[in-house]
Amino acid sequence: MLGRFFALLLKDPLTSGAALVTLGSATALATAWGFELIGGFKPCPLCLIQRNPYYAGLVLGILALIFTRIEKLRWVSVLALLGAAGGFLYGGGVGIYQAGAEWELWLGPNDCAAGGSMELGTASNMLQSLATTKVVSCSVAQFRIFGLSFAGLNAIYASAMVFITLCGLVLPRKS
Repeated sequence: MLGRFFALLLKDPLTSGAALVTLGSATALATAWGFELIGGFKPCPLCLIQRNPYYAGLVLGILALIFTRIEKLRWVSVLALLGAAGGFLYGGGVGIYQAGAEWELWLGPNDCAAGGSMELGTASNMLQSLATTKVVSCSVAQFRIFGLSFAGLNAIYASAMVFITLCGLVLPRKS
């Protein structure tokens, strides 16, 4: 069963790579939004930056899927997947930077904090808003899974996405 699945993937690696980039990007975004909307975790500015390659990967993956069907325009798919790989590499690098700051291996950005909106009407409104606003720092992990923060997990996931994308580009088509 698993052998048939891999044989199908390797029949046309460019198409498979485009499909996996699309699916992997959608999965990453759904997970991030799920943790935010359902889990209540607020993203910091670096977290939001790490989502951008997946937004681009979703669009580029769909574009690559469309152009793999047109033999003369498969080169567009190659360019789209190269762009996606570059984006995932960048996002993974940001994840490594943030994870390192969380582990205090180096300093994080000084101006990286996000919070809710504050109403500045009266002094009592401002004090109440200050009491209920949660500030999210880029240098403090909100949650860890197996010792890895969201940024660390993103670095691993983005690296896997780069690998999948490059496999789709370099593996030959089987007849």
